[in-house]
Amino acid sequence: MSDRRAVKPTITAFERSPDEGKGLARDMRVRWALEEVGQPYDVRLVSFAEMKESAHRALHPFGQIPTYEDGDLTLFESGAITFHIAQRHAGLLPTDRNARARAITWMFAALNTVEPPIVAREQAFYTERKESWYKERLPVLEGRIRVKLDDLSRRLGKADWLDGGFSAGDLTMVLVLRRLDGTKILEEYSNLYAYVARAEARPAYKRAFAAQLAVFNSASTAS
Repeated sequence: MSDRRAVKPTITAFERSPDEGKGLARDMRVRWALEEVGQPYDVRLVSFAEMKESAHRALHPFGQIPTYEDGDLTLFESGAITFHIAQRHAGLLPTDRNARARAITWMFAALNTVEPPIVAREQAFYTERKESWYKERLPVLEGRIRVKLDDLSRRLGKADWLDGGFSAGDLTMVLVLRRLDGTKILEEYSNLYAYVARAEARPAYKRAFAAQLAVFNSASTAS
């Protein structure tokens, strides 16, 4: 792995994040990963309008955030960016080949298995909560989340992290679980709740969260 600290990558983030500084916007994954490996970075803030313009779509074809620019390399999708950072720098993936593969597997599990039912609940809240069927549908959506959390809780058990030491797999999983903030679902699983709290106590997480919160505070003050 080469040391790229002399060249600062640039990431994009919401100019006015809809998460109101709660650390849920997906640039948080990239910020945290960069903080964990000690890589300085720049942030370019974009408005919702700018995200849909051709200049930004050249970086992200779907007009979203985050993006990552490092020299002649441009990436989009927070999971892919986190994976790239973890591969490029020491600190987020084990050196043992098999342990490294398992950590990567947990990244995919977080994004492809655990996150979809959580996002489905979020989307229903924002788009359907005023509909007559919402109260009946909500328990079904939350039941699907609990199925995944049951399995995850059993696998984690009493361990601190998913597979040995903290890895990109934990970073990704924790930020997926944090999307349950305010639902009281995660509190039903004491080991998962403690798992998230343990990750939030990491200095790199605190720095990333503070950086994202500062953007929201600055935008609020400007308003």
